[in-house]
Order: sequence, then structure tokens, then C-alpha cells
Amino acid sequence: MRRLAALALSALALSATAFVMTATVATAQSWPTKPVKFINPFPAGGGTDAFARPLAARLSITLGQQVIIENLGGAGGTLGAGIAAKAAPDGYTFFVGAVHHTIAETLYTKLNHSLERDFVPVTMIAVVPNVIVVNPNVPIRSVKELIAYAKANPGKLNFGSAGNGTSHHLAGELFKTMTGTDLTHIPYKGAGPMMQDLLGGQVDLAFDGMGTSASQIKSGKLRALAVASHARVPAFPDLPTVSEAGVPGYEVLTWYALWAVKGTPQNVIDRMQAEVAKAMETKEIRDVWAAQSATLGGWPQAQFAEFVQSEIAKWAKVVKTSGAKIDL
Repeated sequence: MRRLAALALSALALSATAFVMTATVATAQSWPTKPVKFINPFPAGGGTDAFARPLAARLSITLGQQVIIENLGGAGGTLGAGIAAKAAPDGYTFFVGAVHHTIAETLYTKLNHSLERDFVPVTMIAVVPNVIVVNPNVPIRSVKELIAYAKANPGKLNFGSAGNGTSHHLAGELFKTMTGTDLTHIPYKGAGPMMQDLLGGQVDLAFDGMGTSASQIKSGKLRALAVASHARVPAFPDLPTVSEAGVPGYEVLTWYALWAVKGTPQNVIDRMQAEVAKAMETKEIRDVWAAQSATLGGWPQAQFAEFVQSEIAKWAKVVKTSGAKIDL
């Protein structure tokens, strides 16, 4: 009897496992059957929005279901990340994260989520260089003038960022460390609100992502001093790199990417990665990315996963050197 009972329980377990596997495969094959949500952990109007919204519009066409952007800003992007981490792994919620989230892994002393524990890397969306921009009313026209002014007036100049722990914040800290200058950091709840104050003159300068600053530079509303990439960008060929402008070795890139909630069916992840890669081949996406000096994404999952690990290690060193720490 005991053996029969054990066999019966084993059969039930196998049946349950088969049912779950069948349901998972069926879900992946029929996906999507309803709208898909992209959680953007920053307010509307920032760099993440600049790339996520055109991509979502394109994916809405190719997937046959609307891709909705939900902005959940706060705490340097960690608030929205924490909410996304708790979403059901059914393939209908994805997380549009950024370089900021690899920084947060070591910058924050306590996080209620982890990139490795709670998410699965899907693919890169865009890579853009950071750029040092100043309000036109600030009497500075070059990186050398910025360094000289900052050293003559310690703490007088302020720089805005999308929030504590974002690449804009750490880019400023890295600049201070490499130049021996004292700049006052003003964190915002996203690049959008920061940009409003930078344009209004409440903020002197920013180490911003090109995605949010490009249009303001072209319109003359901001003055660009230098781009923080290893080479000049085609959209602004006359703009020197920070290295050329007097700070050798200074390089900061902002990137935006897509993660799935841990447990999402692999077939769904594969489909999403493939659709993003296809989107990168379209003229409308290429034109938007080119206007913001962005490198196209759509990377294979394995390549992006390896890149994320390298970024976590890279920024851990910057965090340690700067001494920056944030308690939630």
C-alpha cells in the first residue's frame, strides 16, 4: 500500500510538473495576448523616456499589442526598480533600467531588490555619451575655464543630476576627483525635472546624458563644453571630448536597457530581444537614435548580461574611490 501511495504521489508530482511546463510553453507561444508594460523608474521627459517611448511605439506594431510606458520615478531610479522586481513573471511586465542601476548595486547600503536576484537581462536599448553642459548665463565656455573657476570658487558652482546614485551624479563625482575641484551636487527625481531647472538657471551645469541634452544644445538653450566619450560624436563634430579638453582618461557613458522579471519564460525573453533587434533596423528608430548621438541596441542576451556584470564592477571602483554612499 505504501509503495502504491508513493507511486501515486510521484505520478501526481510528474503530472503537475508537466502541466506547469505545458502552460509555460503555451504562454510563450501565444504571447502577447494583452498589453505589455515597460516600467520606467524615472519621470517622463528624461533620457530613459527619450528612447523607451519610440521603441514602445514600434514594438506595439510588431507585437500586435500595445506596449505601455509606466513612469515610477524616485530614489535615483531604485523605487521603480523595486516595484518592477515584485511584478508577476508572466511576460507582461518589463523593466527599462539604465547604467544607474548597476551603480546602485554598490552605492546604496540597502536595496530591496537586486539586478542579479530579481531580474534577467534581455537586451541593450541605447548607449549615449555624457556631455558637460552649462546654462548660457554661466560665464564658462570650456572645460579648462570650468576647472579654473571651480578652483577659484570652491563649492560655488552646482551641478544637477537625475538623482543620487545616477550616472550623472557619479560622473560629477569622478570629474571632481580627477580635477581636484569642489562642485555642489543637487539631486532631482529624474533628468526631466533637473533639465527644467538647468534651463531656468537654478542649476549651473550638468554631466548629462546626450539623450536629454542634444536638442537643448542644438537650440542654443544650453552650452556644451565637452562630450565624455573616447571620441567625438557625429552630431556635434566640433565639440571636443573631455580628454581633449584637459582631463585625460575621463569617460562616462549613459546606457538604457531592458530587463525581464526573474522567472519570465525564456521563449518570451527571446521573442522580446528579437523584436527589439528588429526595431533597431527600422529607419524611424535609427533616425531618433542618431539625433541623440546614440549607439543602437538590440544586443544578444548573453552579450548584454556580460556587459552588465562588467559595469557593476567598474562602478563599484568609482563608488569606492569617491567615498559616496546612500542609505535608503
